[in-house]
Amino acid sequence: MFSFSVPTDKDSIRYLDGCIFSMARGDSSGLDGLYEKTKSAVFGFILSIVKNFHDAEDVMQDCYVTIYINSPQYISENKPMAWILTVARNLSLKKLKEKQRTELIGDEDIEKYYRERSLSSGNIAEDRFFLSEIINGLSDEEREILILHAVAGLRHRETAKLLDLPLATVLSKYNRAIKKLQKKYGSREL
Repeated sequence: MFSFSVPTDKDSIRYLDGCIFSMARGDSSGLDGLYEKTKSAVFGFILSIVKNFHDAEDVMQDCYVTIYINSPQYISENKPMAWILTVARNLSLKKLKEKQRTELIGDEDIEKYYRERSLSSGNIAEDRFFLSEIINGLSDEEREILILHAVAGLRHRETAKLLDLPLATVLSKYNRAIKKLQKKYGSREL
């Protein structure tokens, strides 16, 4: 669906773990590697929560600083993306509390996101429209669950743990979100 999902294969997991452990030893090159490998999924996830491009950029910067600072406390469970996205989610929710309101993402923000990051899967107009609908057309929980699974590549069980929801709820909301999108926009592989 999107070309910016984070690979969840063993080599990628080892690489991300290595980057985090490298940062824990004070090696900033670990941060560079981690950022390059995860930036698209992390930004997409943050954007889906804060719904404002500029706020998402601020939260993303805070996210990687927080990850660097807290890297010595990281314990590998072969799920570095779950840890990274937990940091991103907590900072995103903190930003929302600070703002006391959310704004729907505008078309210009989505276009800017694709233009600056070249994340299109080939058809920019189609991807932009589809991403906009995911962000604005679903409930907050449905959107988070869909982004975590489809964009960040987390399994449903990992998503349930990250969001502190029962697995059955995550599966139900994911399927409901997919059905909503398919009903409204026809069948597209999700």
